[in-house]
Amino acid sequence: MLQSRALVIALILLLSTTLPEVQSKSLFEKDRRDLLAIPEAITSYIYEAVNKVYPKVSQFFWDTVQSPTVIAARQRFAKEANKVSIMCEQLLEKIKNLWYTRILGY
Repeated sequence: MLQSRALVIALILLLSTTLPEVQSKSLFEKDRRDLLAIPEAITSYIYEAVNKVYPKVSQFFWDTVQSPTVIAARQRFAKEANKVSIMCEQLLEKIKNLWYTRILGY
């Protein structure tokens, strides 16, 4: 019980120091299509926290992320996410155009 409380306190302190830094980065810019920005920011903070405590484990994480399989999966995911983002932007433009022409009569 005492260990879980200590873990919760440590996580709260870790998140309280890292979340303002994440919010200060403009991850939600209108022109930005990179859907991997938020997961990459979270992953980098986790890596930094693990690196401070367990450097060997962080080296294992780094080696795993740099493996060809993970790189290929990330590239494919980024490619598909970019397609979905473009399709969503096109859909929003069509809805906006429909709203202005049919509903408002401009």
